[in-house]
Amino acid sequence: MAIVDRPEDIILEEASIGLEDGTPEENASLGGLIGWVEGRYNRSNDARQSDETRWLTSYRNYRGLYGPDVQFTEQEKSQAFIKITKTKVLAAYAQIVDVLFAGSKFPIGIEPSYKPLGVSGPMHFDPKEVTQDKLNELTGGASQSPTIARPELLKRAGPYEDQLGRVEDKLREGAGKTPTALTFEPAKEASRKMEKTIHDQLEESEANKHLRSTAFEMSLFGTGILKGPFALQKEYPNWNDEGVYDPVFRTIPKVESVSIWNFYPDPDARNMSEAEYVIERHRLNRSQLRALKKRPFFRGDAIDEAIDFGPNYTPHYWEDALEDSDMSSSIERYEVLEYWGVIDAEIAEEAELDLPDSVLEQDEVQINAWICNGQVVRLVINPFTPTRIPYHAVPFELNPYSFFGIGVAENMEDTQEIMNGFMRLGVDNAALSSNLLIEIDETNLVPGQDMSVYPGKVFRRQAGAPGQAIFGTKFPNVTGECIQMFDKARQLADEATGMPSFAHGSTGVMGVGRTASGMSMLMGAAAQNIKAVVRNVDDYLLAPLGRSLFSFNMQFNFDKSIRGDLDVVAKGTESLMRNEVRSQRLLQFMQMTGNPSMAPFVKYDYILRELAASMDLDEDKVLNDPREAAIQAEMMAAVAALMPQQPPQQQQQGAPSPEDPTGNGGGNIAPGNAPEPGAPGFTGEGGGENGGTPPPAPPQGQPQ
Repeated sequence: MAIVDRPEDIILEEASIGLEDGTPEENASLGGLIGWVEGRYNRSNDARQSDETRWLTSYRNYRGLYGPDVQFTEQEKSQAFIKITKTKVLAAYAQIVDVLFAGSKFPIGIEPSYKPLGVSGPMHFDPKEVTQDKLNELTGGASQSPTIARPELLKRAGPYEDQLGRVEDKLREGAGKTPTALTFEPAKEASRKMEKTIHDQLEESEANKHLRSTAFEMSLFGTGILKGPFALQKEYPNWNDEGVYDPVFRTIPKVESVSIWNFYPDPDARNMSEAEYVIERHRLNRSQLRALKKRPFFRGDAIDEAIDFGPNYTPHYWEDALEDSDMSSSIERYEVLEYWGVIDAEIAEEAELDLPDSVLEQDEVQINAWICNGQVVRLVINPFTPTRIPYHAVPFELNPYSFFGIGVAENMEDTQEIMNGFMRLGVDNAALSSNLLIEIDETNLVPGQDMSVYPGKVFRRQAGAPGQAIFGTKFPNVTGECIQMFDKARQLADEATGMPSFAHGSTGVMGVGRTASGMSMLMGAAAQNIKAVVRNVDDYLLAPLGRSLFSFNMQFNFDKSIRGDLDVVAKGTESLMRNEVRSQRLLQFMQMTGNPSMAPFVKYDYILRELAASMDLDEDKVLNDPREAAIQAEMMAAVAALMPQQPPQQQQQGAPSPEDPTGNGGGNIAPGNAPEPGAPGFTGEGGGENGGTPPPAPPQGQPQ
């Protein structure tokens, strides 16, 4: 379990400067900060009105609901809504999740830099030559530990540092001189440990679940928001020896998804790197608000005062549509604004926030502030180094001139309306054309009769002018034409979204899709759109999140074995090339390089690690590192030396020989050489010029 072992308050006290509880007079000096945050919130709220309209339309199309702008006439009986938008959104969401989680690991990797700085370079050694005796000879008996193959781990030995340095230089001298030489790279070892640490931290915070929620809103609304990492205390259940519940609290880097409806970024920014501030709107009950007291730098007195003022949550207009309810009644919830961004240095000084010397001469300060009911419940200097806002916004389809992207539902908004219109028209026409319009001449019928029509109905006529008294008019059926237009609109929806119907299970594919190879080509072409989306996930979510987790561990994790000059790699697009293809290529490469003359040029240890990774296997569990490989090779050589040598088998007397022309023994399973005529073993008939054994003489008394 990769967790930060130090308590959260110790970590944050070292990295943060926060505002403690104060008197009412001191709290009055925070009015400038509250006005600053609320002013930024109102500005962002006003700027995203048009985006909220787009999101509401997308949500209604996903749910199959008509908006208030759609009005039906009295003649329109059908109000059907064909939820093709839901099918497309779920198909896009499923494809994104399938690509991101195709392997067993979270799609974030750590690799060493091309030329790592501050880390020992690669070392080469031959496990057949680097034995314990030779190491003792090099070190003068300084250490008996087999871990000498990794001298950088034993440099803490103090008195033996010079001897270990000589061993390291000796190992470097044999770089690539023997075909069986192994390469140990400390930077790569540090990157593997850092990657395992980050993956364990992501698993602790249930990052997979939050990433799926982000992918869903990204598909539906066009933008997904992920928050983190930020330090959070997690409770681990524990019972002591007496059976009393004694939980253990550890600090972990937490990530979580944030609804796009509660996210208010800088309206002048086009992406997170340009955002000057970000505000998250929380909806908390009384217990949740009180629970904030347990977290570092939350001001208990300010929280109590905010609770005493009573609930202040005011729902926005879009919340009625989202929750399918009338929220006009009072809501017993508290609205809390979480602000991450800059404030003027003068406002920070008015709030009596103790600023570090490095910030005193600056015009602005990066802070994190929580505001509720006119109270500052938390105010700290941004604790992250380098300074960053812990939010990541990823677009489904990039809009280069807006912060928020474009989703599947918005791309097919027009085609969804067309499909709904023609389907309603077709249903109404089918209902009308399936019935008769009946016209009755009552002058020819007996008055007082029931005019209802049903099978077997009898109308009584009276004497009068001859002629037909009941007429039936049938309306033309144009439902087929309406369905054709519906199908055409659905094809346009496929084009608009880049999600063909056959890609999510639709049948009736004709033409090139009738064959397996043709369908494979179609599926490959359909995946191009998802590839672009996954690249957005890599660039705007996975890579920034990985860099944030890396910085978090470099700042707060004190394990020296994971430190180094490392790079974060987003592996979402890597999953597009299936592991089966990678493993096949690796095996093919190993077969191509099976020539002994090529062995010195191939790093088989790297190939084995990549092959294990392509098979979703844990490299640490199935493969030995160079140190363990050297020990294993030495053990195998010792075991082979103890095995008795088998003498070569002697040819037994009378045993079959490989030269036996009959081919019946000696391990020769192929047919033997046929003896020539006249040679021993020849069984042919006749003789004469052909030679061979003469035929036996016939019995006496029989003709020759």
